Amino acid sequence: MKKIILAVFLLTAFDALYSQPDSTAYGDIEIYLIDSYITPEPPHKFVLSYFTSDSCTSKLVNDKNEFVVSKKLTDNHKTEIALEKLNTANNIVYFRIFVEDRDGNISESQLYDVDVPQNMNIAAERDAGLLQMCCFGGIIFGLPAPTLVMKGNEKFFALSKEIPIFSFYTTGYNYPFGYISAEYSYIFKSDKKNFFRTGYKQIFQLEFIKYASAGVNYFTDFEGYNGISPEISLGLFQIQNVFTVFTRYRYNFQPDRSGTDFHELSIGLYSNFFSINF
Repeated sequence: MKKIILAVFLLTAFDALYSQPDSTAYGDIEIYLIDSYITPEPPHKFVLSYFTSDSCTSKLVNDKNEFVVSKKLTDNHKTEIALEKLNTANNIVYFRIFVEDRDGNISESQLYDVDVPQNMNIAAERDAGLLQMCCFGGIIFGLPAPTLVMKGNEKFFALSKEIPIFSFYTTGYNYPFGYISAEYSYIFKSDKKNFFRTGYKQIFQLEFIKYASAGVNYFTDFEGYNGISPEISLGLFQIQNVFTVFTRYRYNFQPDRSGTDFHELSIGLYSNFFSINF
């Protein structure tokens, strides 16, 4: 009974952590951010929408640039801004929202940031040819993840490659909230070498690192060794705003057979380059 109460408490706290609305940094009017993303197809636009707790006018401030969002008093604010008008230093758009009520009182939001979509190349200094970039990106994308496999007292080296097949988005294009993937692993010097996996991963974007992910997979060696593999991953940092270096722990087991489980620790690159986005 104590374990059930503890589990309910942890789930409630976790849900509260990720369901808190964006709050006002200064002032009396609350600002609730709804959408903030850059359209992936040209002409690229920054799309922004938010609600306020009272009717007010509002504007967006990006570095030294100001853009009027609502000239008239309203609690529903929307705008689209051409991307070339914004400061995109380091391929990130930083902005604040300022609102003014009917009495002239000004409220200010916290500092927000939006990553430029991963499939965009807006940096003028990139003079490499398109073919070179595609080849380089393809080589990087194809790199497998080195993995340490632990079976009882034995340790093996393995290589794995995961490809996100379907990615699911809500309001932004930084990372999906979840994706379905397929993966192939080869374990050297093991009696069972080849494994295929498919599963679902849930992504939670964080401030101090890129993301945390929890997932579960079905795996098989196509010779009767089938099982389940829950996992957790941490997205540490990005390379060229396209690839994210991650580290992952995974536990593999067969629900109907004991003594056949094994553990994995790996480091690799995440990218939804070839994913079908929803």
